[in-house]
Amino acid sequence: MWNFQYKSEYEACVADLERSGAVQSMRFLPQHAEGVSTYDHASLVAYTSFRICSVLGLDARAAARGGLLHDLFLYNWQDHSIHSFLDHMENHPRYALENAEALFALTDTERDIIATHMWPATPTKFYHRWESLVVSCMDKVCAVAELLRLFPLITGGKKQARHVPAALETPARLTFPQPKAG
Repeated sequence: MWNFQYKSEYEACVADLERSGAVQSMRFLPQHAEGVSTYDHASLVAYTSFRICSVLGLDARAAARGGLLHDLFLYNWQDHSIHSFLDHMENHPRYALENAEALFALTDTERDIIATHMWPATPTKFYHRWESLVVSCMDKVCAVAELLRLFPLITGGKKQARHVPAALETPARLTFPQPKAG
């Protein structure tokens, strides 16, 4: 994790998630821009959402946890032999939620954050919690920052460590989305 001001408060919210092999595996999956992993993206979304929700008096813990898990779909979305771009865009929140529920006891707010983070691209999945709106907005802001190559400015030019913590818990059996037939 980058050396942000409220790092210890944030890490207290997500420490158990960080010990999961599934969460750590996101370090090896690409996200929106070259050199930015799904883990990097989700961590930045989670931290910025945590801070905004803290300031607004919302559930910052749920924002941190839901933000970190919002892209726990666990496949390379850029490989269109697995899922088409449209399939990924529409369904990855469901895959992420299924994986997160298989691994962690989630609150209703955390579930809503994961399930609705792609609105308005998924028009039938509208937010039921203010925290979901915050995470969804930060997801889009962080994605644009990645695409515009602003990620190093936001993170102080530092890459996150690529090592996997020694105290990893073994992940539960997950159902991974299967490649499309034909």
